[in-house]
Amino acid sequence: MLRVTEVVSAGEELNLGLSADATPSLPVVGIDADSAREEPISEVAARLRQARAITVAVAGSAPAPGWLTEAVDLTIAPVAHDRRTVAVADAVSELAALDGVTRLHPQAAIGLAWLLRGSGHSDVWSALAAESALYSTLLAGPDFAGWLAMRGPSRSPDAPDRVQLHREGSVLHVTLSRSARRNAVDSAMRHALLEALGVARWDSSLRVEIDAEGPDFCAGGDLDEFGRAPDPATAHLIRVTASAGGVLHDLRERVTVRVHGACLGAGVELPSFAGRVIAAGNSSFGLPELAMGLIPGAGGTVSLPRRIGRWRTLWLALRGARIDASTALAWGLVDELD
Repeated sequence: MLRVTEVVSAGEELNLGLSADATPSLPVVGIDADSAREEPISEVAARLRQARAITVAVAGSAPAPGWLTEAVDLTIAPVAHDRRTVAVADAVSELAALDGVTRLHPQAAIGLAWLLRGSGHSDVWSALAAESALYSTLLAGPDFAGWLAMRGPSRSPDAPDRVQLHREGSVLHVTLSRSARRNAVDSAMRHALLEALGVARWDSSLRVEIDAEGPDFCAGGDLDEFGRAPDPATAHLIRVTASAGGVLHDLRERVTVRVHGACLGAGVELPSFAGRVIAAGNSSFGLPELAMGLIPGAGGTVSLPRRIGRWRTLWLALRGARIDASTALAWGLVDELD
């Protein structure tokens, strides 16, 4: 790990140490938070914000200074004092695990860290476009190609219905109804959601409540459709212009989402745009995309940071971990437990 006083003079430690074939030798750099003083060191903060490597502050029993946790991509410590920190049992082991997964999926992991650094400085639609641009680039990458080769053939089509609508007074109930596929989001479901939300856009008196049939709210994007776009540029245009997340954001003050069971990928990214999220006690949340060589692509790099911060969003995506409903409530990922 680097001591804070060594950051300004650090060379390749903060710049990935790329080999001739663009393989990073130093994808993750640990920063000794206990070596930092409380007063901001502007040169250190600027160097950390400009680092090409993923920067992780490692704190002991004392909280890391706020200026440091703000500058790095993530802070790990025995106790989480705010949303910039993730509590871990063993910081050394956790740092090694973060380094290991980044080495397995360097393009997606490092690109995600860079993207999240700017997540709070753009309006939502601009941030969605930036997410889509990186996601589409990764679709053409070797990591995703390797995952596609291992995925196997697509399953046969299922029933056409994706969403059930029911209006009750001033409330439009929208129910995901693809339980046989764990309500996985495919292009048909995305279009059905956009049509349903379009009703609420047209009628400003309507409130929207979204829930789902079956044991899980949503297991994420439909893996059978991954890689079907004719080319990354076309995929980018489709993803931005048909963003259900962006519409949910526009309507957020009138939208409540009730989740249960597995809420993975799009199943947590889309609800996080809503003004209110109510979770059943059996809910669990995770971002599994990195294992496919991708980043969250349903708006998660935009919606989650606005709820839990860019730091915990990065940790969830890198580790592919699931958090339970009580942790989600404590983090602010959901607003209420049912």
